[in-house]
Amino acid sequence: MSRTETDGMGPIDVADDVLWGAQTQRSLKYFSIGRELMPHEMIEAYAIMKRACATANAASGRLSQDRADLIQTVCDEIIRGEHDRMFPLHVWMTGSGTQFNMNVNEVIANRGCQITGNPLGSKTPLHPNDHVNMSQSTNCNFPTAMHIAAVLGTHRRLIPALTRLRDAMAAKAEEWRDLVKVGRTHLQDAVPITLGQEWHGYAGMLTDNIARLEQARDGLFPLALGGTALGTGVSTDEGFDRRACTEIARLTSLGFTAGENKFALQGAHDALVHLSGALRTTAGSLFKIANDIRLLACGPRAGLGELHLPENEPGSSIMPGKINPTQAEALAMLALQVMSNDVAVGLGGAAGMLDMNVYKPLMIHNIMQGITLLHDGSENFRRFLVEGTKANTEKLKQDLERSLVLVTALSPAIGYDRAAQVAHHAMEKDLSPREAALELGFMTSEEYDRVADPRLMLRPNITPRGT
Repeated sequence: MSRTETDGMGPIDVADDVLWGAQTQRSLKYFSIGRELMPHEMIEAYAIMKRACATANAASGRLSQDRADLIQTVCDEIIRGEHDRMFPLHVWMTGSGTQFNMNVNEVIANRGCQITGNPLGSKTPLHPNDHVNMSQSTNCNFPTAMHIAAVLGTHRRLIPALTRLRDAMAAKAEEWRDLVKVGRTHLQDAVPITLGQEWHGYAGMLTDNIARLEQARDGLFPLALGGTALGTGVSTDEGFDRRACTEIARLTSLGFTAGENKFALQGAHDALVHLSGALRTTAGSLFKIANDIRLLACGPRAGLGELHLPENEPGSSIMPGKINPTQAEALAMLALQVMSNDVAVGLGGAAGMLDMNVYKPLMIHNIMQGITLLHDGSENFRRFLVEGTKANTEKLKQDLERSLVLVTALSPAIGYDRAAQVAHHAMEKDLSPREAALELGFMTSEEYDRVADPRLMLRPNITPRGT
């Protein structure tokens, strides 16, 4: 069964059991491209914004209070997720996102018809353009919704997930603070480090990324709402933007404000590009951490084998007993996806022409996917790998005792050249550095044990002359 809805292009048939209208139906007909739907977060963001606009328009007297109340009621239903099925549009549509804005307008208007007992499509008592879209243009409200969605995703989900992962890594760093091991540079043995110091570095990388994301999040607080078509504010009343953005800030408990330069906010989306860059940097850090951990855990007998990772599932259909570092692999893969997404966001942001950007759906799709992937990946990596990882203490001790780079500690005592001779002699004769130093007669066992204690190499260890 279907009904007839109309827009400026004329009539079109719409299924009886849906709340969208003519413009949404036309988008489904002409832009059913790919499988990617508009990010779910944009539904909530638009509902928050439409609710705030109704409040602002009622305050000025342009919108009757009963219509504003009805819009607010429907927006609250949308925010609760009651009408998610009514937002079926694809990412690959008009670059302004106009049809998605109209999708929201039509759903709110038709749900208003239902609540008041009027036929769907009657535009009574709410008209999708005249009432729901009052004081707005897609050109200002779509970038506003992009900012809201990206801020909420970063603030509610990504930063907390990264904080939990950081804290889990910091806990491991503390647990292993005194567990000395061989360090590595160029994938070759280097001076000693503790496993705790290594993981303290990972936790510090995440701390830095959280700060970058917080700064990028705050850069999205200024909103384009009220700029309407080009940033001039035509078809709004004085102060609408401030009233609406203050209401958005109240509804979200976040620092949204009316942007002062709406021409910049609508002609370009640099703050979103900046956030995407912070997502890329975070992804790069997680990629490094995931690869480090799976390298340190490689083996268990023919690799480094310094870490024991949790055994979550069989790793091979042909090799019984094989366990793979799958959580690290998943995190590394999604990190590459996020880094790739940033390329599309950067190109989309740079491609805006004249007074508006027409790559908006592309940009928000990639940003929200990045936030989701980084959130989900961080949570899984923490729960199913980091928290259950154990140190292979025997392997760490064994490798440390035979590490040739311990001769670094000998240089202040016997000189660089002799220390190098110890290293080469140990390598050629398959000796430990201690055995080589004693065999060459450069040191006594007591002298070697005093100078080459690996724990003395974990911090500045030279006393200046004269002190």
